[in-house]
Amino acid sequence: MSSTYLYGANLHANGIRQHYLRFGDSTETSRQPLVLIPGITSPAITWGFVAERLGQHFDTYVLDVRGRGLSSTGPDLAYDTDTCADDVIAFIEELGLNNVILAGHSMGARFALRAMSRGAKGVDKLVLIDPPVSGPGRREYPSKLPWYVDSIRDCTRAADIETMRHYCPTWSDDQLRLRAEWLHTCYEPAIVQAFEEFHSVDIHQDFPGIKVPTLLMCAGKGGVIQDEDRTEIIDLLPTIRITTAAQAGHMIPWDDFDGFFAAFEDFLGTQL
Repeated sequence: MSSTYLYGANLHANGIRQHYLRFGDSTETSRQPLVLIPGITSPAITWGFVAERLGQHFDTYVLDVRGRGLSSTGPDLAYDTDTCADDVIAFIEELGLNNVILAGHSMGARFALRAMSRGAKGVDKLVLIDPPVSGPGRREYPSKLPWYVDSIRDCTRAADIETMRHYCPTWSDDQLRLRAEWLHTCYEPAIVQAFEEFHSVDIHQDFPGIKVPTLLMCAGKGGVIQDEDRTEIIDLLPTIRITTAAQAGHMIPWDDFDGFFAAFEDFLGTQL
């Protein structure tokens, strides 16, 4: 099957350069847009293998979050949750997108959820993929900060797939090679702040105000979202739909590619 990759591009929104990759079919102009916000150390290109399939069904945009990939980075920028959520809002507005499926993985899911509570317009559906549910007075996020920082520093010096295999032993060589190539673009202070805000920023306050259909996809083997978290989230947003990729850890499509798409069920209106 031919690639659905169309191009990479930059736009200026919320005061910064935002880089994104677009996947889809250039001959079909009426496809519903899907905006995907990756996780804490995942430049857009590392989600390309997922976007290839999404691009078979949707006009798909994968964003480089500030401080990652080819988007603006450096010590003069803010990296807090609200600012990054505002980036998402501005990205959608700058492209003039409507009827958007807004999807985020991990940190990106927290930013997508916060974007909704901060007034994102034109969003039709919300997909939250295994977001950290840690926060003040809550259970810690299961991953530890040195795992991120040490791997970034290794890649900043220059790392190969064997270096990355130490951190991600179950990943394929192609996935490891891509991570080794791009992880150095993750600005360490941005990653540290995002991780710290997993514990200092409580996203549960954002659930009750969500007015669009929402899917929460949980990793069956990730340890991030547990039964008590599901119960609490349903209490906060009774209309939410919860599915589980039973065989996957937190990096769901890396662990179980087909299981990831199956976990969408029919929420997006088509079988992926």
